[in-house]
Amino acid sequence: MSFKTVREAPDRLNRSELAVPGSQTKLFEKAARSAADAIFLDLEDAVAPADKPQARKNIVQALGDIDWGTKLMSVRINAPDTHFMYRDVVDLLENCSERLDVIMIPKVGTAEDVYALDMLVTQIENAMGRKKRIGFELIIETALGMQNISAIAAASPRNESLHFGVADYAASTRARTTSIGGANPNYAILTDADEAGTRASHWGDMWHYALSRFVVAARANGLRAIDGPYGNYSDGEGYKAAARRAAVLGCEGKWAIHPSQIALGNEVFSPSEADVAQARRIIAAMADAEAKGHGAVSLDGRLIDYASIRQAQVLVKKAEQIAAM
Repeated sequence: MSFKTVREAPDRLNRSELAVPGSQTKLFEKAARSAADAIFLDLEDAVAPADKPQARKNIVQALGDIDWGTKLMSVRINAPDTHFMYRDVVDLLENCSERLDVIMIPKVGTAEDVYALDMLVTQIENAMGRKKRIGFELIIETALGMQNISAIAAASPRNESLHFGVADYAASTRARTTSIGGANPNYAILTDADEAGTRASHWGDMWHYALSRFVVAARANGLRAIDGPYGNYSDGEGYKAAARRAAVLGCEGKWAIHPSQIALGNEVFSPSEADVAQARRIIAAMADAEAKGHGAVSLDGRLIDYASIRQAQVLVKKAEQIAAM
């Protein structure tokens, strides 16, 4: 490892993050009773401009009145380039209970955006005597944000997670798609023709580069990497496929824009019993090898070493975290 020590963000379970409009109070109790690991109460895209002041009041009251259990509680404020943003932060932090864990900041384009929010939040916390330091969830959803993602991820000790906002990212990069996440049949390659002249088409993942870049920036700065929305909430298999791709790349959770997606996210981002059992076997095998003075050992015909232990420990820790819930 590098001599530089990476500060790890709080280790919160974040497999599924449910989006709940701040203007739809009838959904609050249902969200609190759901199996989502995290909830963000939304003041941005899901709330019409005329409804934002009341939505702020709704959220402040709900954070104090509703039993949210052990869920990670977040509020998505409006973007830094809007006149709604400062009032979101001031009204929220001057009035809400200590139940709020993090603020979700959309459309982050530069490290300076994060610095400005950090300064404002710090001033309010000090003035109000708030006991819990508020963390930041940052949505990368523009070409500018992706260009500056490394600096953004390192911009504040409040940073806890990066989120990939695929819809606005597609609009920002002028991607030729109108869907929110998922595959696109036009992002494909053709094989050479076979003897019969037939050519097969193989779809690719048009979000692979963005997600890979995003995961590296998050992990290099000790942050959780969370994949964003999948718009077709009636397509459970499509959601799971997108979540599995994100998980393979290193994401540990995904948004749920509909309650039906919560169980899917929890399933995909939970290690299977077989994986956990194999991880425990790896840890045990390496412990035995170490006792004999060996730095590597063969298990089931494969070489395992200290890197294998680190991978196995991540799986076991996640399983124990889930079981503790």
